[in-house]
Amino acid sequence: MKKLWVNVVPYKKEIAIAALESGAEAVVLPDGKSETVRQFGKIKTVEKNGDIKPGVDVEFVDIAGKADEDKAAAVPSDKIVVLHMLDWTIIPIENLLARRQKNIIVQVENSEQAKLMVEILEKGVDGVVLNTTDVNEIKKTAEIIHGVSEKVALTTATITATKQLGMGDRACLDTCTQMAVGEGMLVGNTAAGFFLVHSESIDNPYVASRPFRVNAGAVHAYTLTPGGKTKYLADLKAGDEVMLVDFKGTSQTAYLGRNKIEKRPMILVEAESEGQPITLVMQNAETIRLVSPDGKPISITSLKPGDKVLGHIEKAGRHFGMQVDETLIER
Repeated sequence: MKKLWVNVVPYKKEIAIAALESGAEAVVLPDGKSETVRQFGKIKTVEKNGDIKPGVDVEFVDIAGKADEDKAAAVPSDKIVVLHMLDWTIIPIENLLARRQKNIIVQVENSEQAKLMVEILEKGVDGVVLNTTDVNEIKKTAEIIHGVSEKVALTTATITATKQLGMGDRACLDTCTQMAVGEGMLVGNTAAGFFLVHSESIDNPYVASRPFRVNAGAVHAYTLTPGGKTKYLADLKAGDEVMLVDFKGTSQTAYLGRNKIEKRPMILVEAESEGQPITLVMQNAETIRLVSPDGKPISITSLKPGDKVLGHIEKAGRHFGMQVDETLIER
């Protein structure tokens, strides 16, 4: 998820409020202004007494030549470096993206520059510091930054079997975002393969639609989260980030409002894609759906061998949700 910081030096109340209302992650402030801004709402502050401290958590580097580029590259990779491009040259940013790989933020003057920075070399920088006194420009930049999403490579999986199980604990994930038809979450029994589990955005004669909800599966299962990480369904709680994905592979970050874990009858769904098995234990109910390659929801109770659904294949091997290179067998 890309970061948006807004520069509020010199301090202007209306700019700080606009940053907060636009969903900026942080504001850069004059020293001693953090408490003033926190009265308007919860937002990170960048100053000597703030949540993010210059010289400790972040380094600001003016880039005018090769020596400055080397200075920025030498900043420890666990520390954020903010680049101020004195002559707005793209090459040093491209070089630093290759050398540092992460924690690069660039100061920009408007939304057009912000868009260029988050798209540069496809990967983009990790965020921008917007330097403006135009409230509308803050809103425009926020729309651009928050609209940047990870593209997830989806694959067509062929159903091989389903098996009715007994009772188990399933996790029903209620998010703070309404999902459309063809959209849901990637969930799987293993870290190597996931199904695209459809949201409950479909009306039926017995239950009203709940487009904010994904009845995701058994508590042991993984879901793919922003940044390529995984989490057990059982571990998710209110306020956690989750990743919503549609049938085209477009993703967005959402926030969990509730995780309902209840005992329900379960079913095992098995499929194969690219020589890789994909399996998931889910609640056995007609309102639980996977997604067809053309984006249509398919009830799991109607699945039969040979049916096609959408999935996602990953290299197996996870340690605390992070992908690692190791030999791992999950069945």
